[in-house]
Amino acid sequence: MRRLLLAAAAVLALALPAEAQGLAGVPEALRGAWFAGDCADPSAMLVLTGRTAARVEAEAPARLFRFREMREAGSYSLGVAGGPDAPRLMWRPSTEGLETIEPDAKTRDDRLPGEARPLAWRRCESRPPFLAALHGEGVAFLATLEHLEAACGTGSPGACAEAFIRQGDVNSDSLLAPAEIARLLRGAAWMLAVQEGATQDAIAAAVGAGTLGGILAARLLVESLDYDADGKISLAELTQDSGAAFATAIGTAHGQPLRMDGVAEGAGMLRGLMDGLLNR
Repeated sequence: MRRLLLAAAAVLALALPAEAQGLAGVPEALRGAWFAGDCADPSAMLVLTGRTAARVEAEAPARLFRFREMREAGSYSLGVAGGPDAPRLMWRPSTEGLETIEPDAKTRDDRLPGEARPLAWRRCESRPPFLAALHGEGVAFLATLEHLEAACGTGSPGACAEAFIRQGDVNSDSLLAPAEIARLLRGAAWMLAVQEGATQDAIAAAVGAGTLGGILAARLLVESLDYDADGKISLAELTQDSGAAFATAIGTAHGQPLRMDGVAEGAGMLRGLMDGLLNR
């Protein structure tokens, strides 16, 4: 549980901006959820956001592509993801709706798509409720993370914190309650499971484990930042001590330094979730 919690926090706090080169991103008309097979019982789901693709299936390992580069490749668009293997995904509109190809890692760029077979995807107006229950928060988190990376990549702590509040604020009160933070952590747990190639059952287990862990982490995080004790985090609390005000902390030369061993343990580790975004 502790490992899952810290890993989910690390995904949210430490993900680096991945500005896609070439294309402006996946076209908006193609973004969203796509399905393979019968809409009443799809065999697989593909989700496209601005520069991310996630594929989940009942039995096969999931795939996550966070594109570092995008360009045209013949009649297809090509996205190259980060990672040591630089996995690639090709896509184009088709009569079914969408066609994708995952080229073999050994296929040279000038020989794409190689021998890999295309997959056909369609939109589904109605879909099994369990898909939304299992994948809804994770899919939303993919888009949330891209917005956070865009805002935090500007180098402005205020813009980064404002984006964090805006993306997590479900009830539009400009505050983050424990439940809203827990939702972000559950989404991060989903994305981490997909990134690790989990099957759908394993994704469900990861999200289930993250439910309790996310609530506990969110409560600790709120207690760490809730200076007015209203049970929620505001933009002012999130940016406390991160602006120019630190220059007035002149301190004093009297007294003796304390030992600092162990200060970063416990709930302080969760503070890194925010600090990682604000101090990039």
